Amino acid sequence: MIQTLKTYFGYDSFRPLQEEIIHNLISKKDSLVLMPTGGGKSICYQLPALLMEGTAIVISPLISLMKDQVETLRANGIPAGALNSSNDETENANLRRACISGQLKLLYISPEKLLSEADYLLRDMTLSLFAVDEAHCISQWGQDFRPSYLKIAEFIQVLPKRPVIAAYTATATRAVKEDILCILGLQNPFVAVTGYDRKNLCFAVEKPKDKIQALLDYLDKNREKSGIIYCNTRKNVEEIHRRLIQEGYPAVRYHAGLSDDCLLYTSPSPRDCS
Repeated sequence: MIQTLKTYFGYDSFRPLQEEIIHNLISKKDSLVLMPTGGGKSICYQLPALLMEGTAIVISPLISLMKDQVETLRANGIPAGALNSSNDETENANLRRACISGQLKLLYISPEKLLSEADYLLRDMTLSLFAVDEAHCISQWGQDFRPSYLKIAEFIQVLPKRPVIAAYTATATRAVKEDILCILGLQNPFVAVTGYDRKNLCFAVEKPKDKIQALLDYLDKNREKSGIIYCNTRKNVEEIHRRLIQEGYPAVRYHAGLSDDCLLYTSPSPRDCS
């Protein structure tokens, strides 16, 4: 495990609970992993996929997430692909053949695409692991509920051989957690909860009399850093952007009223950029 971690991911040691999670999956034990964003969930299914025979199916809700993961894996020398609607038919056909022949270690797919591929792809491949990313989407108690996630359990039931199943999320109340366990039908699962506290993040509320001056004072103390300032109206975006430029800060603004050629314009101009 350590050698694979170092060879493909460049780390010398695991983060808390990662090794235990991976060990349980390799031992064919269903798992539910609740870990904060940036806590290392991806390695908890990517590494076992490398150590197990066959191809791991990873359910992911967004094409952009799939693309990012696949590009990173391929850059690390790991054969991976994403089967989705953004591919042309030739690319998807090549991915199907690679899965059936065992050339891919990880295949990313949306729950909607999973159902359409069920009859002629997934039954013909050797399935090492079935990972459900963003598993909170399966619960109607969650704000990101996606009805297509409910069909995942139906797909698993018709597989010739049930694979080990793992669910991953950074967002789960007790009710959502119970939904994940129940709807996916996890069997005597290992449940790993690392907590949600991200020590590198701080949230604070301040109520200065002069908001602009407070902002400028803060920026002055953090001149070597970059940041994002959110405003509640387009007008405020324009006003604050103009003030920052006047004070010598390299700033750009963004809102839905800007045309494409104005998005990266860094200083006020007489021309109309709205």
